[in-house]
Amino acid sequence: MIMFLSVVLLWICVFFIILQVKSKRPKNFPPGPPVFPILGTILQLSLENPLKDFERLRKSYGDVYSIYIGQKPAVVINGLKAVKEAMVTKAADFAGRPQDLFINDVTKRKGVVLVDYGSSWREHRRFALMTLRNFGLGKHSMEDRVHEEIKYLVSTLKESVGKTMSPGVMFHNAASNIICQVLFARRFEYDDALIKQIVQCFTENSKLAVGPWAMLYDSFPIIRNLPLPFQKAFENFETYGTIAIGFINEHKKTRVPGEPRDFIDCYLDELEKRGNDGSSFSEEQLIMYSLDLHGAGTDTTSNTLLTAFLYLMTFPHIQDRCQQEIDQVLEGKYRASFEDRNEMPYTQAVIHEVQRVANTVPLSVFHRTTTDTELMGYSIPKGTMIIENLTSVLNEEGQWKFPHEFNPENFLDDKGEFVKPEAFMPFSAVFFNASGPRMCLGEGLARMELFLIMVTLLRKFKFIWPEDAGEPDFTPVFGITMTPKPYRMKVQLRRPQ
Repeated sequence: MIMFLSVVLLWICVFFIILQVKSKRPKNFPPGPPVFPILGTILQLSLENPLKDFERLRKSYGDVYSIYIGQKPAVVINGLKAVKEAMVTKAADFAGRPQDLFINDVTKRKGVVLVDYGSSWREHRRFALMTLRNFGLGKHSMEDRVHEEIKYLVSTLKESVGKTMSPGVMFHNAASNIICQVLFARRFEYDDALIKQIVQCFTENSKLAVGPWAMLYDSFPIIRNLPLPFQKAFENFETYGTIAIGFINEHKKTRVPGEPRDFIDCYLDELEKRGNDGSSFSEEQLIMYSLDLHGAGTDTTSNTLLTAFLYLMTFPHIQDRCQQEIDQVLEGKYRASFEDRNEMPYTQAVIHEVQRVANTVPLSVFHRTTTDTELMGYSIPKGTMIIENLTSVLNEEGQWKFPHEFNPENFLDDKGEFVKPEAFMPFSAVFFNASGPRMCLGEGLARMELFLIMVTLLRKFKFIWPEDAGEPDFTPVFGITMTPKPYRMKVQLRRPQ
């Protein structure tokens, strides 16, 4: 009798768990793997790198499916059709940002990248677009800033001619200095201790934000105040805040109101003009704002450049063909101009193919629905977290001639002219679209940097994979941005300079 009652109780518990699992998904919500109480679907995902798991779940549940991070539902969207419907056709419906994740707590919900869709976001985005435009983004004055930093790249590479070198720090600091010129009107030497500290804080937080501890933080709120490794991210943010406050205080002492030298001066002018008008502008917001713009303007560009030269060394015939085209177009010219890209279809194709295979931001930045909406026939309630799996678009069968290999022909038509397929969205559907509320603020600067840096360096140097370095490893290191594994390269001058 006791055994019978035990079996009955066991089945009642099992039945209760099944009911819990089934009751999680609202009516007509996208399907997905079983949802377990408290755990959600965390057992279905690798805490270190979930990209392969996302692809596996796509094969089982389709282009639009749901997962649960603890008790919080999230919809993962895959493939061009679904991503385009969400992020372009219905951009406003999907323009929100989740506000209850690890990264939001670390940044205190400040800045512009992670802040939610609303009045504060609109105010700061409008200000950023106007300010960055005034400082020459997309204009010849910005070209001058990029070329000024390229001089330091060239000098560093000349010192390494005939040797092997690791280019990671060089490319990262070059990209950082270009955006620092806009933000702080200054650049840093590549071995500067302060910029090393900023880079270290950002790098550590990037890894923590997509690592296992962040996922556990998001899934189990009860552990958030415990002295666990994710607390390091809060310490790093405080460190950056202290550095940023130093920059701001320095600007307060030296600025001339109405004559801004950089972004910080413009923001301080705006604060002075607004006074106590109840707006969202504040010095605390400026700290996070500068971190947002610095991080977004540094990591994606530097990692794309690292990917570019890794592939150009591995495929020397592609490097040679780029150099032939560059020599022909720039013959007699002192330096490259961004407009020269229109005369370089093959080089343009190579740069875009690098961005495609680099897949620098594989999950974009998480979105959130701002209203009840629909996607591919499914009902998505307001406030649902949205995860774009951009890997599924950049490697999608039928969208690319060679979806699973590095080949510039993906961006060339039958006549050898440059074409940009609709599925090209290396940072997000709206990042490289002409419209959309979440369009990337620095798109023009990123494209200009990649073109001018790659063309100038390829014009002056030949890059060779070292004979003793073994086979190139293209497997990236997973993070907020995908980073190539550290490598070394051999540098030769192409002609007497």
